[in-house]
Amino acid sequence: MKTTPEHNERVAKMKFSSVYPHYVTKVEKKDRTVEELHEVIEWLTGFNAAKLEQLIKDEVTFEAFFKEAKLNPNAHLIKGVICGYRIEDIDNDTTRQTRYLDKLVDELAKGRKMEKILRTA
Repeated sequence: MKTTPEHNERVAKMKFSSVYPHYVTKVEKKDRTVEELHEVIEWLTGFNAAKLEQLIKDEVTFEAFFKEAKLNPNAHLIKGVICGYRIEDIDNDTTRQTRYLDKLVDELAKGRKMEKILRTA
């Protein structure tokens, strides 16, 4: 399924602070920790816990969130379907990067081992 310009705009304008609590709930329901969630987010974006807290407090959009991120060079290894979209087919950077994060959180919640989630070439 291809993303539409409207979909990409909606993703870009979503606030990270509104989605983050859902990430926490999702992983904690499956007996994973906030620390593990932060490890996954830091691997993808380079943001440590203090920086994440600041971004949440500032209520940044996903567009601003990923503009400030230093995306992991192995992020392109994140593949598969999330939210009905094949990640590697998404041509909009912000939408693709947001789906990267969704996929990593999903894998964490499903109990995948951390060394598999944090991809290496």
